[in-house]
Amino acid sequence: MSQASDVVNVINDLREQIHHHNYRYHVLDAPEISDEAYDELMATLRELEARHPELVTPDSPTQRVGGAPLTGFETARHLRPMLSLDSSAKEEDVRAFDQRLRRAVANLDESATVSYSLEPKIDGLSVELVYEDGLLVRAVTRGNGIEGEVITANVRTIRAVPLRLLSSVRPVPSLLAVRGEIYLPIHAFDDVNAELMNQGKQPFANPRNAAAGSVRQLDTSLTASRPLTLYCYDLLAGPTFRTQSELLGALADWGLPVNPDNATADDVEGVLAYFEKMVEERDHMAYEVDGVVVKLQDLDLRDRLGNTAHHPRWAYAVKFQPRKEVSEVLSIVPSVGRTGVVTPIAMLRPVNIGGVTVSRANLHNIDDIERKDIREGDTVRVERAGDVIPQVVEVVETGADRGAPFAMPTHCPSCGTELTRRGPYTVCPNSFDCPAQLIARLTHYGSRGGLDIEGLGERTVTQLVERELVKRFPELYEVTPQQLEELDGFAERSAQKLWEAIEASRTPELPRFLFALGIPEVGGAVARSLARAFGAFDAVRAATPEDLERVNGIGAVMAEEIHGFFHEPHNVEVLDALLRHVTPKAETVEESNGEGVLEGLSFVFTGTLERMTRPEAEALVQRLGARTSGSVSKKTSYLVAGEAAGSKLTKAEQLGVAVLTEDEFVALLAERGVDAGTA
Repeated sequence: MSQASDVVNVINDLREQIHHHNYRYHVLDAPEISDEAYDELMATLRELEARHPELVTPDSPTQRVGGAPLTGFETARHLRPMLSLDSSAKEEDVRAFDQRLRRAVANLDESATVSYSLEPKIDGLSVELVYEDGLLVRAVTRGNGIEGEVITANVRTIRAVPLRLLSSVRPVPSLLAVRGEIYLPIHAFDDVNAELMNQGKQPFANPRNAAAGSVRQLDTSLTASRPLTLYCYDLLAGPTFRTQSELLGALADWGLPVNPDNATADDVEGVLAYFEKMVEERDHMAYEVDGVVVKLQDLDLRDRLGNTAHHPRWAYAVKFQPRKEVSEVLSIVPSVGRTGVVTPIAMLRPVNIGGVTVSRANLHNIDDIERKDIREGDTVRVERAGDVIPQVVEVVETGADRGAPFAMPTHCPSCGTELTRRGPYTVCPNSFDCPAQLIARLTHYGSRGGLDIEGLGERTVTQLVERELVKRFPELYEVTPQQLEELDGFAERSAQKLWEAIEASRTPELPRFLFALGIPEVGGAVARSLARAFGAFDAVRAATPEDLERVNGIGAVMAEEIHGFFHEPHNVEVLDALLRHVTPKAETVEESNGEGVLEGLSFVFTGTLERMTRPEAEALVQRLGARTSGSVSKKTSYLVAGEAAGSKLTKAEQLGVAVLTEDEFVALLAERGVDAGTA
C-alpha cells in the first residue's frame, strides 16, 4: 500500500471516530471518551489535513470551525413550505381541535383511528437542513415559510448537526430535507449573556433571541463560539413513513438528534395529561419551552387533510400561560429605539421568572403607564409574555415612598431634539442624526429593498458609526476606501468593492430612494405610487397633504406622516446635505385613470404569490384604478391570500372580507378583460 493511501486511510478513520463521538456526545448525551481525548483526535486530524490540504472534504469535522465573515445571506426556497401552527392556551380550544380533527378524519375514512404524536415546543429558531447523498449541502432559516436565509456555513459549526448522515442502521436517501429547531440551552444562555456584559455589550433578552442572533452572524466564528444545538422533528423531502414515530426513529438512525421528551397519546385526555406534565417540568428542563405541539400520528392522513393558507389542519400548539412574578419598580427611564420611538422602561429589583433573571420590563407608552398608574417604588406583577418579553401587568401594592406620576421627557435622551407624539407613542423626529437611530437608518438605506449597497450590512454600519467615520447620515458618501479597509473583516479588495457600491448608489431610481429613506408609512408599493404620481424627488418633497392624498393608496393619516417627515427641520437639513451627494432619477408621471376597471375597489395582498411578487400585484391593481393597503379593514374589497398567509387572513375572515386565492384573483382580472400575464 502506498504512503498516500496510508494517509487517506488514517484521515478517514479519524473522521469516522470523531463523527461517532460527536453523535454520542451531542445527540445521545452519552460520551464514551474524555474531552481531552476528543481534542487529541481533532488535533491529529487538523495536522494531517494541514499537511495534505488536497484531502480536506466538506464533511470533515474540521470544517465546522468558523471562517472569514460572510458578506451577507442569500435566500433559498424551501423544498416544502414551513408553515406555522394554529395555537391556544385554552383547554376548550384543544378539545375543539380534537373534535374537528376526528370529524375530518372520519369524512376521509370511517375506519381510521386518531392518535397523536406529542413534543415540547422549543422556543428556538426553525431551520431546514438539506442532505444530498448523505452530505449536508444547505441550511435555511424558516423565513416567511416559503423561503429563508441560507445559513449553511453557520449551521456547519453546530456540533449536533451531522455533516454526513449515518448509514449503518438504514440506507441514506439521495435527498433528505429535515426541519428542526436550533436552540441555546438555558445554562449556555446565561454564560453567553455574562460574557456579553463583561464585554460591555447588550445581553440577549431570551434564549430564542440568543439562538437566532448567534446563527445569523456574518462571522461564522461567533456562531461557532456559542454552544448551539438542535432537535429535528419533521421531514420536508425524502422517503415516506407511516407514522410520526417511525419518522422520528429514522431521523435518529441517520444520526439526527431527536428530542427524548417526545411522547404519544391515543386521545385528547392523554394530550392534556402530557401538557400538565410539561407544565410541571418546564422550570427544570435544559431548554426554553413555551408549550406542547400536538400532531396526528398517521402521515398519510396528514397529507389527505392538507393545510389552510397558513397552518396544517392536523397539528396544534398548546401554549403555556405566561410566567408571572412580583417585583419592585426601582426607576422608570426612557429608551430611544432605532425607529425613534421613545419607550419607557421599568428598571426592576431582579426577579427570577421561569429560570430567567428579569431586571427590566417594557412599559410600552405613556398611555399604558397612566392607565395602569405605574410609578417608581410600586410593587408590580411582571410576566414574560409568551415566555419572551417582560412586561408589567399591574400594580400590586403602593407604599409610602411611592414616586410621582411618570412624565415622558420633552427632548430626546439621545440627541436632544424636541420629541413629538405619534398616536400613543412619543417619537424623536430627528430621523437621520439621532445616534440611537443612525445605525438602523443606514442599514435600511443600504438594504436589498433600499439602494442595495452590497456589503453595507448592520455589522459594517455599526462599525462606521461606533468609530465615528459616519456621524451624520450624508457622511456615508465621504468615507474613503482606506477608512473602510480599517474595519474588521475588510481587506483592500473588499473595502474597494464596498466603496464602489456606495459610489454607484449616487444616482438611484426614485422609488428605491424614497423607500430607502425610511419615511413613515412608505413601503415599496407606496414609494412606487409616489414616484409615478410626482415624477421627481423635489416634487414629492414639496407636495401638500392634499396632494399626497390624491395618490392611490395614501389616506389622510399617511399623507400627514409623509408631509411631516419632509418638513421636520432636522430632516430638511439632512436631506439638503444628502442631495449634494445623491441625485435620484426622475420617473415618468402617469396620469390618473379614473375609468380603471378596478376603480373603487381596495385590495390587500398577503402570503407568497406564484405568478408575481406582492409589490408587482399591488402595482398592477393600482394601474387599474384600485387602492391597495397594508392592513385589512371593513373597507377592504378583497384580500388576496398566497402561500403562508398570516394574521391578515384571520382578520379578513373575522370581518367578512372576501378572500381570493391567487387563481381567483387572476380570474377576477380576466373577467374584467385583463390578462395578468401581460398587464
